[in-house]
Amino acid sequence: MELFYYVVFGAMAAVVAVLELGGKTNKDRITTSQAFNSFKNNYILVYSLMMAGDWLQGPYVYYLYSTYGFRKGDIGQLFIAGFGSSMLFGTIVGSLADKQGRKRACITYCITYILSCVTKHSPQYKILMVGRILGGIATSLLFSAFESWLVAEHFKRGFDSQWLSLTFSKAIFVGNGLVAIIAGLFGNFLVDSLNLGPVSPFDAAACFLAIGMAIILSSWSENYGDPSESKDLLTQFKGAAVAIASDEKIALLGAIQSLFEGSMYTFVFLWTPALSPNDEDIPHGFIFATFMMASMLGSSFAARLMAKNSPRVESYMQIVFVVSSASLLLPILTTFLVPPSNVKGGGITFSGSIQLLGFCAFEACVGIFWPSIMKMRSQFIPEEARSTIMNFFRIPLNIFVCIVLYNVNAFPITVMFGMCSIFLFVASILQRRLAAIADKPKTEDWTAMKERDTEADPLNAP
Repeated sequence: MELFYYVVFGAMAAVVAVLELGGKTNKDRITTSQAFNSFKNNYILVYSLMMAGDWLQGPYVYYLYSTYGFRKGDIGQLFIAGFGSSMLFGTIVGSLADKQGRKRACITYCITYILSCVTKHSPQYKILMVGRILGGIATSLLFSAFESWLVAEHFKRGFDSQWLSLTFSKAIFVGNGLVAIIAGLFGNFLVDSLNLGPVSPFDAAACFLAIGMAIILSSWSENYGDPSESKDLLTQFKGAAVAIASDEKIALLGAIQSLFEGSMYTFVFLWTPALSPNDEDIPHGFIFATFMMASMLGSSFAARLMAKNSPRVESYMQIVFVVSSASLLLPILTTFLVPPSNVKGGGITFSGSIQLLGFCAFEACVGIFWPSIMKMRSQFIPEEARSTIMNFFRIPLNIFVCIVLYNVNAFPITVMFGMCSIFLFVASILQRRLAAIADKPKTEDWTAMKERDTEADPLNAP
């Protein structure tokens, strides 16, 4: 493997080590209590196990389907089914967390994803489709129920609001960085070294999910959103829609999240053909690990930023979105500025090397984005419908990803990157507006909005 890959990976690993081990001053550290540290470590352990169950599956889903003899079109339909399920069924199931309990929703995630893993043993298309639907539901729960439980439990136990950023940044650093790298290596060990076959990572994922579920059952307490007796799901949806429509900050946050995550998921499909347009021999696993190291660097940097009162998260995220937009412009710029290579195969080209550095910058922005958006959601989204609103945010995201998947071969790769870059720049503009109104008081609180909605529709009154 070329020296270039080792240099990039090693340089970022060194920066991460400095930031985590020797780069923090007393001003960067927040003094916490022993009770909070125990709570934080318990959550990070569970979150890491949940993410291990997710990361183990990702690299082998397409490969497994291809070994069963399915063509690209059939596999594409399976992927679309997963995102469509997350948009439809996942939104409903995720919203039930506010009424039925966030701990129950987290357990439901474990059970649903384990069942999805079990379906991977069948080569039958219909059973695999059921597995994708279950996986879509689980994805919605993963990105809403756990965060909702954490925020509610954090404040229920009386911890300082500033300490929440510590849990967010460390969970992303470990769960979306370190665990992702280890999961990729472990999956490769199971499939290639032990020759257990492409279904073995899914079995390992089910085991990690089961362990995490046992910890949740034994150590987590239950918490809820809306405490009213009404269990009507439609009322819950209407209340969330009213909250989004009546509070510009929530609406902006949802738009920003959809624009960034939509670009991020599109990037997942585009980076391989971008780096190997002429079938260059690139080490996919090592590049994935490099991206995860860049994400770890970003989350470590975010921890330092959020430990201070200045700059505020609403302010520095404007810069992050501009940088991420510029980084995804590189494939377009190199197309015009660097002479293309028509040689088939071989190692990564000069153009590909430049793009790889840009993609690492984008992944670092992803590492900053996750804990920062979690922090903003904890500030602006009302507790009573946290899971419901968070799943509302995922509806346009899933629609966007389904459209991209369906038309992935219809547009040149430069057009797709240009579209993502524009979306990210729009996100920076919306973030600027959010920063300007961040301290603006809410016109109505959640209770007042519900009372107004009930008076307007007395049939929904309890």
